[in-house]
Amino acid sequence: MNILLWHVHGSWTTAFVQGPHTYLVPLLPGRGPDGRGRARTFSWPASVREVSPGELREAEVDLVVLQRPHEMELAERWLGGRRPGRDVPAVYLEHNAPDGDVPDTRHPFAGRDDLTLVHVTHFNRLFWDNGTTRTEVIEHGIVDPGHRYTGRLARAAVVVNEPVRRGRYTGTDLLPALAGAAPLDVFGMRTEGLAAHLGLPEERCRTRDLPQDELHAAMAERRLYAHPVRWTSLGLSLLEAMHLGMPVVALATTEAVEAVPPGAGVLSTRPEVLAEAARRYLAEPEAAAEDGARARQAALGRYGLKRFLDDWERVLTEVRS
Repeated sequence: MNILLWHVHGSWTTAFVQGPHTYLVPLLPGRGPDGRGRARTFSWPASVREVSPGELREAEVDLVVLQRPHEMELAERWLGGRRPGRDVPAVYLEHNAPDGDVPDTRHPFAGRDDLTLVHVTHFNRLFWDNGTTRTEVIEHGIVDPGHRYTGRLARAAVVVNEPVRRGRYTGTDLLPALAGAAPLDVFGMRTEGLAAHLGLPEERCRTRDLPQDELHAAMAERRLYAHPVRWTSLGLSLLEAMHLGMPVVALATTEAVEAVPPGAGVLSTRPEVLAEAARRYLAEPEAAAEDGARARQAALGRYGLKRFLDDWERVLTEVRS
């Protein structure tokens, strides 16, 4: 199939484009949000082709994967009047947990009979009001980075984008107490100035933004992965950390309670429990490595790439038929 989708979520798309299709990714001058083109910091295969809106008017498109509400109108305009769901088969992929009026949040594509709504976690499907729209859950898949864990640095890795702006959603306010238990290395976009914002010494809360492969190598050197997120969809960085063989310390919220089994780390709704777990992993590197190995096996079993691509192939075939 020729599948049209926008480059919205780099980590998720990296897994999706490992499938057997041709992936048409819009490209605009300046590479803004509606035309980022191919990823620059992720490894994508040659089957991902950049296309301009002009090229899309005449392009053969077998299916559209929508990921943001405005893409319905955008796709119809760029496809020369062909409407997703009516003239071209379509799915709407929802990456996020609902925001506002929870648990009564009505999904923008609720009550539709012209497309399939795909959620990335069972938690998300449960909490969105999907109306009568046909829904599916296709859990995340990860391109396995390998068991790279060394844990040689007695620090905790945190991966989050825009922690200052997103605040309580990403548990940014919980970082000072966590930093008291284990010095933090916070990786992600727009993390600059985080230590000053939190009133922490720079050594207790260092920040960097790295390409994916460098990020994985840096994460794997840290003793543990900390995931203080209160309310978001299941973070791919958490699953990547588990694939790397890292023990995880995470808030027991949203889908994390399904993703991290006993023996792979510590889950709790009590920040003080997470801080104590971080202290223990720093003091007991062998225990950290053992829990990390169990985390990797759990992640490979549930969030492996083959299962992910097989699930998508089933849904795409059903939608197109």
